[in-house]
Formats: sequence, C-alpha cells, structure tokens
Amino acid sequence: MASNYSRKSASSDSRRRSSTASSRVARPQGRAGGMAPKRTSASRSRVAPGIGSARMSDVQDGRAARMRSRYNRYVRRIVLILSVLVAIVVLYAVLYFAGAFPVTQVTVNGADHLTNEEVAEIAAVPADSTLLRVDDAGIVARLEADAWVESAGVTKIPPGTLQLDIRERTIKAVVQVPSKDGATLEDWAIASDGMWLMKIPERTSAEAAKVSEAVYADAESVLHITGVPYGVEPVAGAYCTDANVTNATDIISGLSDNLASQVKAVEASGTETTTLTLSNGVQIAFGDAEDIREKERVALQLLAEHQGEIAYINVRTPTRPTWRSL
Repeated sequence: MASNYSRKSASSDSRRRSSTASSRVARPQGRAGGMAPKRTSASRSRVAPGIGSARMSDVQDGRAARMRSRYNRYVRRIVLILSVLVAIVVLYAVLYFAGAFPVTQVTVNGADHLTNEEVAEIAAVPADSTLLRVDDAGIVARLEADAWVESAGVTKIPPGTLQLDIRERTIKAVVQVPSKDGATLEDWAIASDGMWLMKIPERTSAEAAKVSEAVYADAESVLHITGVPYGVEPVAGAYCTDANVTNATDIISGLSDNLASQVKAVEASGTETTTLTLSNGVQIAFGDAEDIREKERVALQLLAEHQGEIAYINVRTPTRPTWRSL
C-alpha cells in the first residue's frame, strides 16, 4: 500500500511539472504568435520622440524667416518713401530760392461787377513773385476785403500764370439814400446778405467810365428802395443797420416768386408804413416784416378777385385787409 501511494504521488507530481512547463512554454508563443498588446498615445509618442520636436522646430524657423522677410520689405519701403520725400524737399528748396516759375501773367476768373483791372489792383501781386513763393493767403485776404468779393482763391498755372478766382456778391436792391447835405439822392447797391456794395455814379459822370456795365444792367432790373429817411450813411463793405432798409429787404426775401417778381419798388420811410409798388402800378401797404406769407396770400387773393379794379391794398393787419379801387 505504501509503495502504491508513492507511485501515485510521483505520477501526480510529474503531471503537475509537465503542465507547468507547458504553460511556461505557451506564454511566449502566445505573445509572439499574434495577439500583440494595444499601444496607447503615450506609447506611440515614446516610440520616436525626436521626430515631433524636429518638425515643430522647422515650422518655427519658417515662420521666423517669413517675419524677417516681411520686416525687411517694410523697412525698405519706408526708406524709399523717406528718400523720395527728402529729394522732393531738396528740389523744392532749390527751385524756391532760385526764383523758378516767375509770375508773368495775372488772369481773373469769375468777376462781373469788378473789372479785371480793379481785381488786379486789389490783389496787389508783387512784381517779383514766383508761383512757388507767392503769398496766396495775403492775396486772398486783400480780395475778400472788397465789398463785391464774397470769396476768393488763387490758382497757379505753370509756368507763370497766376489766376485769381472770384465769387462776387449779387445786387439785391438799389437804395436811394439822401446825401449828407440832403440836397440830392444817391443810388447805393446793396447785396443779398445786406452788405453795402458801392455808390453807383451817374451814367454821364466821369466816374461811370471806370464802372463795369454789369453794375448798371443789374441796377436797372433789381428792386429799388425809396423814401429812406435822412441820416442813413452807407459804407462800402459794411452791413446795413438801418431798420427801414432791412425791413424792406426782409419782406422781399420772404415773398414767394409769384409776388416778388411783380414788385418793382419799395417805399421804406418807416417799418410800419413800408409799401410795395407792383409793375402794374398797384400799391400794397405791407407794414413790418411779420406774417409775410399770410399778408402775401391775402394780397394775391384780392388781386385775383378784383383783377384790373384795384389800385391800393392794405394788408398791414392781414385779418382785416382793405382795398381801394381805381
């Protein structure tokens, strides 16, 4: 019995050792045979650490090279621009001090009521002027100091022409003003903005020869303001401050073209007594420059209702108008 048990134990031990040996042999075969373990991202990055860093270095080097190239182009452009500017300044200085482009001709553009001779005299361009060193601001200031000149400019036309560009004021009305001694009446042109333009001399006087024909042409076609009381003293280049005259011009400016085109004269002896005279001879007592459009509406209505029958209309109080027949 004892020997039989010993044999069984020995055979069992041999089977366990054989099983253990076969399992030890099977594991290496299983790893080499097919089912390889999965690789993680960490394991992949550890496979070739030098490749990724080399590629990143190439990208950074390329970006730095492009930035240097862009910067160099920018610097070259700035240097080129500065060089051109310096060259222009140097050339301008040489021409400026050398007296290049002398002014050989002065022309006038836009003047109608001022003659070319008057404009040139007012501008007073120095004889030794050049296009480069002429005093533009001084010329413009002298021109705009004249009553007729609303605005002025200077245009330089190489090689030697200086053009004076004028924008004139227009005549709004001719005002008959008593002379200082009260013996005569003087015609004064007044502009749309209320500035006194000039005293208009008699057509037969010696002074008339120096006055542009445009002044007399306008004086005949524009509104005439009469009845101005003694004491009004116009000054060319100054704005009118007389209440009677400004009331008359305000009324005309406030009328529509329908009635304003018919007005030929305004009697302005007082603001409350201002009276319009139409081209057909009808007189309209207008009064002050209040409710202009309402007064105009009433006057036009009466003229339409009594066409050819009215000689006088009073609309000083537009709610209670009166009229008188021929």
